[in-house]
Amino acid sequence: MNLKAQLPNFITLLNLLSGVLGILWVLDGQLLFGAYFVILSAGFDFLDGFAARLMKVQSDMGKELDSLADVVSFGVLPGILLYSLTKTQTDSHILPYLTLIVPLLSAYRLARFNLDTRQSDRFIGLPTPANALLLSTLPHLVAHWPELSPWVTSPIALVVIAWTTSIFLVSNLPLIALKFKNSSFADNSYRYILLCLGGFCFAWLQLAGIPLILIAYLLLSGVEQLLLKK
Repeated sequence: MNLKAQLPNFITLLNLLSGVLGILWVLDGQLLFGAYFVILSAGFDFLDGFAARLMKVQSDMGKELDSLADVVSFGVLPGILLYSLTKTQTDSHILPYLTLIVPLLSAYRLARFNLDTRQSDRFIGLPTPANALLLSTLPHLVAHWPELSPWVTSPIALVVIAWTTSIFLVSNLPLIALKFKNSSFADNSYRYILLCLGGFCFAWLQLAGIPLILIAYLLLSGVEQLLLKK
């Protein structure tokens, strides 16, 4: 066995392990910790691809393993978190299960992403790590601003959020990708604006700022597309 070639796969498995641990913590009632495990998984998700490119050991095996790990970390984990959060807010036996659209459409998006050749300079649809970060940090947003709780963590609101973001996952909406071909502000204005807004929101609110960053990301992407069509 070529150990060098297996290093990226090992990092991918750490992504998967982080997702599984996050699910266990959420099932134990530690909903705030879900975001930490999503962030940890996202770190491993970046590192496995970086290591594979650096060592020139990219493979079809690594690509498939990466998608399987992402289904758990960025699909099942945020889905279980929303399910658990909804279950604590309602006596309904049906509403919590409606949030499980998240892992279903996350898996669909990841499978489609592997076959899609259009996403070289921008994303088509909301990336699963971004969606997982948005959903997993909602409890942090409410902890920071308790007055938002009726609008964010009511059972109906959680189901609407789950379905809305899941539809974004499989939509054909072009979204900004932080892939800089040069340092020109004119060519990358929306990327620079997004980075500045993201840095400000995170410095101000930490994890509670992530939902705001991702809402800004969607809005900026929409504005960019509207202006490009003119």
